[in-house]
Amino acid sequence: MSLVFFLAILISLFCSIDPALATSRKLTALVEQQPLLFKYHNGALLKGNITVNLVWYGDFTPVQRSIIVDFIQSLNSPRAPFPSASSWWKTTEKYKGGASTLVLGKQILHPAYTLGKSLKSYHLVALANKVNQLNAISVILTAKDVAVDGFCMSRCGTHGSTRRASGKTRTAYVWVGNSETQCPGQCAWPYHQPIYGPQTPPLVSPSGDVGVDGMIINLATLLAGTVTNPFNNGYFQGPATAPLEAVSACTGLFGSGAYPGYPGQVLTDKSSGASYNANGVNGRKYLLPAMWDPEASACRTLV
Repeated sequence: MSLVFFLAILISLFCSIDPALATSRKLTALVEQQPLLFKYHNGALLKGNITVNLVWYGDFTPVQRSIIVDFIQSLNSPRAPFPSASSWWKTTEKYKGGASTLVLGKQILHPAYTLGKSLKSYHLVALANKVNQLNAISVILTAKDVAVDGFCMSRCGTHGSTRRASGKTRTAYVWVGNSETQCPGQCAWPYHQPIYGPQTPPLVSPSGDVGVDGMIINLATLLAGTVTNPFNNGYFQGPATAPLEAVSACTGLFGSGAYPGYPGQVLTDKSSGASYNANGVNGRKYLLPAMWDPEASACRTLV
C-alpha cells in the first residue's frame, strides 16, 4: 500500500494533464479520472465503534498533540459546520457494513526515545502492541527527528496488522511520521513546495505547523485505508501487497478542478490566509484528500 501511495504522489507532482477535470460548483465535487477497478475482496472491515489509541514517539508539543487529537474527534463530531471532517469520514459508511465510528482511547507518551531515533518496522509493531485490543486501531506517531525505515524514500506512513497474544485474531495499526525536517516536499505537499514538478507556491497551513498539517493528510489517508482494508482482504485495487485503497486511489486531489501538481480549488480562511477544505471541532481547519465513493464510483472531494 505505502509504496504505491508514495509513488502516486510523486507522479501527481511530476506530470501535467488537462486541468479541466471538474466543472461542478457544488460543495461536493466528483473528480474525473481513469476508471478504477475497485473491488471488495470479502474480508473483514472495521465497523461499529472503533477505539483509536495514540502512541506518541519522540518529542511532540502539547499544541501538536492537540491538533491531531482534535482531528480524531472531528471525524465523528456533528458540531463543525459544513464542509466538515465528519462529512468527509461519512463516505466510509458507503463501504459494506455501515458506519465506522472512531472513539479516542488511550494516549501513551514516549518522549525519551526508548527505542532510539532510527526505527525499523518491527519497532513499529512493538509500539503498536503497547495497546493491543480488539475493535481498535493503534496509531503510532513519530516526531520530526525520528527516522523510520522507508520514510521519505518510499512512504509517508503505513498501516498493517499484528496478531494478539492468542495468535487467533489480528488488530490494526497505523504509523505516520512528521516530515517537517526530513521530507516536507514529499509528505507535507501541498503545504510545502514539492521536490519534483512545477514549483508553485505552497498553500498556507491552518495550524502554522507544516509538519503536523502534513501528518493530518497522511493520517486521514491511512485511517480510511485501515477501516476499509484492515487485513489486506477488504476494499482495494491492484495486488494485495501494494494496493490502492479508499484514499490512496485518489492521491493529490483536494478540491474541484484538481490535476497532477495542483490540489484543486479549496477554501481560504479570510483572517489567516490558510487553505483548507474541512472544518473540525474547536474551530480547527484541515485539508483532507479525496476519498473513493463506492456509490458514485469516483473520487469525491469535499469542495
